[in-house]
Amino acid sequence: MTFGWKLIPLLAATVVAAAGCGGSDQSTDTAASTSSSAVPATAATTAAPVPEELRFTAKTIDGKEFSGETLAGERAVLWFWTPWCPTCQREAPGIAAAALAHPEVTFVGVAAQDEVSAMRDFTDKYGLNFTTIADTDGAVWQRFGITAQPAFAFISKYSDIDVVRGAISESELDAQLKALG
Repeated sequence: MTFGWKLIPLLAATVVAAAGCGGSDQSTDTAASTSSSAVPATAATTAAPVPEELRFTAKTIDGKEFSGETLAGERAVLWFWTPWCPTCQREAPGIAAAALAHPEVTFVGVAAQDEVSAMRDFTDKYGLNFTTIADTDGAVWQRFGITAQPAFAFISKYSDIDVVRGAISESELDAQLKALG
């Protein structure tokens, strides 16, 4: 029964993610960071390639189609969160403020592990006025290797991707956004 085997990684990721969002904060000293480079960051690069991680389409919490490929060549940040996560709830106001302070960066929320209505309530409560994907099957999380929330994927204008697993402070977020160029 091959269908059952396909569900095992998703179920394992869900269990790990649920365990990863406890009551205690993770600092960036313990947050893991990985990076993948789609192309060397040189001024000679004219068009950014589309890394495999961005080759997806998903529905937003408003039911619209979203293509990850639109982020190639853009400075962007994906914030992976769940509505019930206390750490995500504490981070949300800072994320909303950062999105307003950095209009040159495209922010995309990637919500999972709950109902779309809870995702909408969360974005309304915290004033998250940027696109939020309803990753109800965890497919986008899986593309980026995310197994626990919160996490971030910072995408440079050259389509370099730096994944940071765990909570980060507002000043660390600001520094990461400025580093995107």
